Amino acid sequence: MIAREIIDEILFRNEIEQVIGSYVTLKRAGSNLNGLCPFHNEKTPSFTVFPATRSFYCFGCGAGGDVISFIMREENLDYVGALEHLAARAGITIPTDDSPNERDTVSRKRVWEMNLAAARFFRECLFDPKYGAEGLRYLTEERKLSTATIRHFGLGFAPNDFGMLSGYLRKQGFTEEEMIAGFLCKRSEKSGRIFDLFRNRVIFPVIDTTGNVVAFGGRVMDDSKPKYLNSSDTPAFKKSRNLFALNFARKHADERLILCEGYMDVIALHAAGFENAVATLGTAITSEQARIFAKYTGQVVICYDNDQAGQTAAAKAMRLLAEVGVEVRVLKPDGAKDPDEYIKKFGADSFRRLLENSMTGFDFRLETILNRHNLALPEEIIQASDEVCRMIADSHSEVERDIFAKKAADRLGISTEAMKADVERIRRARLRELKKKESQAAQLSLKSFGDRINPDAAKNIRANGAEETILGLMLLFDEFRRGAADGSVGLRSEDFLTGFGRRVFDVLCELERSETGFSKALLGQFFTADELGRLEKLEIDRRNLARNDREVLLAAIDALKKEGETMDGNDPFADLRRKQAQAKQAKEQKNT
Repeated sequence: MIAREIIDEILFRNEIEQVIGSYVTLKRAGSNLNGLCPFHNEKTPSFTVFPATRSFYCFGCGAGGDVISFIMREENLDYVGALEHLAARAGITIPTDDSPNERDTVSRKRVWEMNLAAARFFRECLFDPKYGAEGLRYLTEERKLSTATIRHFGLGFAPNDFGMLSGYLRKQGFTEEEMIAGFLCKRSEKSGRIFDLFRNRVIFPVIDTTGNVVAFGGRVMDDSKPKYLNSSDTPAFKKSRNLFALNFARKHADERLILCEGYMDVIALHAAGFENAVATLGTAITSEQARIFAKYTGQVVICYDNDQAGQTAAAKAMRLLAEVGVEVRVLKPDGAKDPDEYIKKFGADSFRRLLENSMTGFDFRLETILNRHNLALPEEIIQASDEVCRMIADSHSEVERDIFAKKAADRLGISTEAMKADVERIRRARLRELKKKESQAAQLSLKSFGDRINPDAAKNIRANGAEETILGLMLLFDEFRRGAADGSVGLRSEDFLTGFGRRVFDVLCELERSETGFSKALLGQFFTADELGRLEKLEIDRRNLARNDREVLLAAIDALKKEGETMDGNDPFADLRRKQAQAKQAKEQKNT
């Protein structure tokens, strides 16, 4: 089978909008793209590409999935054939030999275990006066952090020694190859011996949303270079696909998330009560990280350093976040170089007022549009006005549209009434198009003689609804999938009443528990193209709802179990049927 790292690289180099755009004429519709579905005949576009989630779905015929499943359908290929097709398109050579390289021999789970041991080592060193006095002084006196905050984030210290960490890890049973693969040590080209990479630095563990220590950041305590040393990519970590402190901030992300530049800014904000702050990991924001934001919140406030580099980075972040449909605001900490310094100088209340008065994404986008046009020319004013009206029409709030129209009309030197009339004309046209799509989808649904993908759904509609909620949440959120896989949410395969739901649950848990871990890109090994479309719909349905928290998951699990108890109460042979189903499932898995 093709290695997980190769599959990830194939997906990274094949942007879904570009690949599908070579087969389908796509037009921008807000943060998404629409076109005529290539898999069934239609005159009104019902086919949508979602760049934020790297997926597609047709609201007419139900086709959906990722770029791999699109190629499976379009080129009539199996899963491996689609991967080979995309690899060739991106110029990627898929290894043909079966010999694993050094990196492939170290599992993700093993790196997690080693990182946890390393985090404990760093923490013990920080609170040991013999090794960590300088690091503790830096955090408590220079950075003004409390001991509680230090322990909350699991901060530590790496002694100024080339072999202390590696010696400790060796005693814990970890090999040199594992230390190198986990970016904790490096092998000397001269002597051939390994040495610790993190030395004489304050250590910031990076923890994912499921509680695993996946990487580390290390900061010097003076002006020496490099200022920060961050883990490179490892079998357990991709820096472009993680965010510092998201494990804490996701619990406070309903209203907004605050995007900072560095670890200390995030920690200072959390300590001041702003527990929805996160940061990228030593790099500018990536499209993958923008998609993570879109999964957890609808608004991001960018709070970068108040210098030219920080503002340039903020402009890029605004563009990437806007592309995935997240509302963006920008905060400028005037009078301080960064959020940490601002809070120390002016206090948390002043920062809170600054946060509430941050510049809106609309203001930024308006300035961008106006700067592209020469407003001294009538034809340029008309073009700019059309772009602004289409942007305003994206807002669902009538109050917002009214305010935006007045502001834009003043800048363009035209009447507010004319601009509002154009906005409403655009919205009416979009509404007519939407109604056509809904009508078409309803007609296709009526023509269907039953659910071929999940024929058991009609037998118990309530149970199927609960199953779809559970599976949609598992597809969307790592922490819910992990909770199902390790049994902590109290859900078992036999709780599912539909065959399709049970099979999806088993596959998601199996992938989550595997050495390579879960990836949507791997689902094509287990499901047909039609089934992948159904999974995409489950995810879309959950993504469009306001609440997707743990309480929703547990309520759905409870509802599913109650439906199972009701069915068992009416069926004297329920226990026998369950055992037969389990035996059949075990046989199928063995044959697979």
